[in-house]
Amino acid sequence: MVIIAALLVSLVMRVYVIQTYFIPSASMEPTLQIGDRIFVSKMSLDFGSIHQGDIIVFKAPPSEHCGTSVPDLVKRVIALPGQTISLSKKGYVYINGTKLDETWLPESKQGTTYPGPTGTTYSLNSPYKVPANHYFMMGDNRSDSCDSRYWGPIPRSDVVGRAFLRIWPLSRFDFL
Repeated sequence: MVIIAALLVSLVMRVYVIQTYFIPSASMEPTLQIGDRIFVSKMSLDFGSIHQGDIIVFKAPPSEHCGTSVPDLVKRVIALPGQTISLSKKGYVYINGTKLDETWLPESKQGTTYPGPTGTTYSLNSPYKVPANHYFMMGDNRSDSCDSRYWGPIPRSDVVGRAFLRIWPLSRFDFL
């Protein structure tokens, strides 16, 4: 009975409360590196809201064709519903005409945003307004991240949870 109860509690925790995720790519470097493991809170979205700068896990969009075969992706929220996002020629992100203060990036990485493929709605060569209940996601390693610049904003219904703790490797244990 104890083993069955422990398995049930574990299953409920994983499905509704908290889950671990493995980082398979360099798209979130330097914040998250290949091989890092993170805890993701699923309940935080039920009792809170999504903020600009949050690191979110979400279902891979059906239009995502960047060579990955993972069901869930990890990116940073850059623009919220109703905000207008654009990129300067120097690579800085602007939200509603104001330069985004990307304090989560090292200074050497700020302004190194690459606009994504040309000729698409999301290349941000012109301002783009994020639809209601959608989020514009980008990886911290902009030159090596397949993100909303390629496949557009993600709906809130696809959000799995908010990353809040790096648990592995132990030398990089830290709150996100």
